[in-house]
Amino acid sequence: MTEVNSQPPMAWRYCGNQVKRWREQAGTTREELCKETGYHYEYVKSMENGRRKPTLRLLQIADEMCDAHGLLLSAQDYLKPEPFPARSQEYMQAEAEAIALHFYAPLLVPGLLQTEEYARALIAASCPPLDDETIEARVGARLMRQEAFTRRPTTTFGFVVYEAALRTLVGGCDVMRRQLLRLLEVGTLRNASIQVLQASRCSGPALNGSFVLLETSDHEQLAYIEAPETSALYSDPGKVSELSQSHGMIRMQALGVEDSARFIKELAEEL
Repeated sequence: MTEVNSQPPMAWRYCGNQVKRWREQAGTTREELCKETGYHYEYVKSMENGRRKPTLRLLQIADEMCDAHGLLLSAQDYLKPEPFPARSQEYMQAEAEAIALHFYAPLLVPGLLQTEEYARALIAASCPPLDDETIEARVGARLMRQEAFTRRPTTTFGFVVYEAALRTLVGGCDVMRRQLLRLLEVGTLRNASIQVLQASRCSGPALNGSFVLLETSDHEQLAYIEAPETSALYSDPGKVSELSQSHGMIRMQALGVEDSARFIKELAEEL
């Protein structure tokens, strides 16, 4: 099970500690470093203690002031934003290796189906806000995941999307229209199926939240649940069975693939 890590990234703490060690070894005070960088004392202190990500400017100036000969500056390669939140990294590895994936999404279009505009609108609206570099990294990573449709033609991708997710105007009407057209495009792939669960046919299990069922190359069955502040990847047969039964009921109540395509097309024409 993977849960949110409330600690700052280890790379921040390590790189900040290195700046502090080099500074002290060189006999440079924190006040002197602040003066050269133009940063407030508490801001530099936070970076040295790993509570904030050390900036490129701090690394450049500290490297020069402390005669680190590029050793501090090289830390910037380890400070690039993670393409996925820490809580989902274990799942992303499992997704990349799975031979079958079945998604149920009640509120949002699944990441593997999102257009760049839709993904950017969601990620840019994160709370607390993300910096531009992190937004770009996460949008890029989300789009790169979608290469799996063509790179892994023998992997099965099944999606059941609740009607509410298709009617929520993420990014506005134009963005949502193009998102719906993207669903129709993916639905034509031979290794992908998209079904719509209409609101009028919704039952209790469909309101319990999103989840993914995965089958590994060793035919191990996994299940993944993600919420705004936590997530979990399960291998326990009992939990996987419980979610598999829910998925089976949801899928039976959903429209068939052809009817779903017609439904999505009609929604797109309404926008």
